[in-house]
Amino acid sequence: MTDGWPGARVIVLAGPSGSGKSRLAERLAKAYGWPTLRLDDFYRDGDEPGLPLIADGGPLTMAGLVDWDHPGSWNHEDAFAGLRELCATGSAEVPVYSISGSRRTGTQRLELGDARRFCAEGIFATEIVEECRRAGILAAAYCITQHPVVTFWRRLTRDLREHRKPPLVLVRRGLALARAQRQIVRRATAVGCRVATGDRAFAELRERRDQEDDHALAD
Repeated sequence: MTDGWPGARVIVLAGPSGSGKSRLAERLAKAYGWPTLRLDDFYRDGDEPGLPLIADGGPLTMAGLVDWDHPGSWNHEDAFAGLRELCATGSAEVPVYSISGSRRTGTQRLELGDARRFCAEGIFATEIVEECRRAGILAAAYCITQHPVVTFWRRLTRDLREHRKPPLVLVRRGLALARAQRQIVRRATAVGCRVATGDRAFAELRERRDQEDDHALAD
């Protein structure tokens, strides 16, 4: 797809787990045909040496378990390489990851088709915002948020439904993430993400798209 390909730009959707990033990406895909790169599929396998471990789990101790909320559990280099390839060629081979099994189960080809925008969403999305900006491929960056109680409940019901981890681990992780939500948002703000609810971000991206269409017609 490289012949005559004009290039694409990425909309990065960051924010706490359960905040509505995937839901927003699905709305944008249905409304505008923008594909989604699932950054969480670039997690490392659970038996890979050197994964970060939880040192202190507090009163509901999780000490000794893999810290899946630490960027070290995620393959930054592979994720950014896949993202850049999508922007440059419109196509990339990306992993398929099993959260419940903590490992990659295969790969799939992600094609942008005629889309000149696509979403990249995941809990480590803030880790690539500055690189995308420097590379000139960033269309927008958002940190999607809800009230911590809403986020906790959405995350827990999703993770239980999908059997992502044992229930007690999910509850403990959820409580820890609720306490860390402000820090997560601060980190996203520091790299230039706009903080918004999913509805607000959708409205702003829709307005931006309409403006771009108007400019294209004028040209």
